[in-house]
Amino acid sequence: MIDIDQIRADTPATSRLAYLHNAGAALMPTPVASAMKRHIDLESEIGGYAAADREAARLDTVYGSVARLLNAASDEVALVENATVAWQMAFYSLPLTQGDRILTAEAEYAANYVAFLQVAKRTGATIDVVPSDTTGELDVGALERMIDERVKLIAITWVPTNGGLVNPAAAVGRIARTHGIPYLLDACQAVGQMVVDVEAIGCDMLSATGRKFLRGPRGTGFLYVRRALLRQLEPPMIDHFAAPWVARDSYQLRDDARRFETWENNYAARLGLGAAIDYALDIGMDPIEQRCRLLADRLRSGLASVRGVTIRDLGRAPGAIISFTVEGYDADAIVDSAAAAGITIGASDPPSTRIDAEIRALPPLVRASPHYYNTEAEVDRLVVNIAGLAPR
Repeated sequence: MIDIDQIRADTPATSRLAYLHNAGAALMPTPVASAMKRHIDLESEIGGYAAADREAARLDTVYGSVARLLNAASDEVALVENATVAWQMAFYSLPLTQGDRILTAEAEYAANYVAFLQVAKRTGATIDVVPSDTTGELDVGALERMIDERVKLIAITWVPTNGGLVNPAAAVGRIARTHGIPYLLDACQAVGQMVVDVEAIGCDMLSATGRKFLRGPRGTGFLYVRRALLRQLEPPMIDHFAAPWVARDSYQLRDDARRFETWENNYAARLGLGAAIDYALDIGMDPIEQRCRLLADRLRSGLASVRGVTIRDLGRAPGAIISFTVEGYDADAIVDSAAAAGITIGASDPPSTRIDAEIRALPPLVRASPHYYNTEAEVDRLVVNIAGLAPR
């Protein structure tokens, strides 16, 4: 059972804010901020190199924390600056060539799709979008029918940035495994609000951030690469940490996922990421997921009862991102109105998920994303705020 009182005591901002913007950047709990501050203080006292040496054992435990979160092995984990870097290091390592096909979903994130476009322009590879089914989820049957010998990558976003849709990641994994196709999963909005088990999902690569539902610091992310694929991939960029310079005319890539890292990094942020993951694991990802869904369902139901509100979420069991519009108001005006009432929410613009937005003719959306540290009363405050807007 989640001790909400203790968790909110660990999150001082909850005393003055109803913070429902966790899909953007969640509030860090005190242990996370403290871990970072301690290391910064240590660096200021003895220097960055000496501080890293002194804290080497603790820094190394972060790999194990990520591995426990994902049900992976620590040598399958790379720690990087953000989810985009993680995703790019995996994607650009794949040797795509003329005629190769990339299969993706309608709700794919803009940062990923422009990378598809760049590689398609460079190599002659093609991008094929798997249609959605009647619920809005990726159509698994259609994906199966689209497989042929030219498909060299399946890459999808599990939970898109513009709403609560949860794509059938494990069903996609079963298809990818059956056909021996590499599978890259963007789990940026899933990690921290849902149980994530890479063995159950069947993905070969997974990217995520620390700042969202994990409640870690900005400037942190990680990449998982299955060991069976790992040693077949050469990162698009390397340094002497990823690939030691073993002779004047040769280098040797590391055997583990740290081949996707570089020598320099933000050690204080890395310790913050580890503290955030450990904090979530101490609570338990099952209870976290249950509470996130409970609060999201409550908010979705409450908003749906307000005149002029249209819920824009897709899928059979949407997660803790609630996207909606209010008749007569643009998204920014709704965000500003909520902020004036001490409620923090966000917005999602159509270009962030252009294909889905064009198919559904979506305007900019309001995006509210509760987390386990929120209360039912905070969720209800947002509903009351929206209901109190003057009709236009």
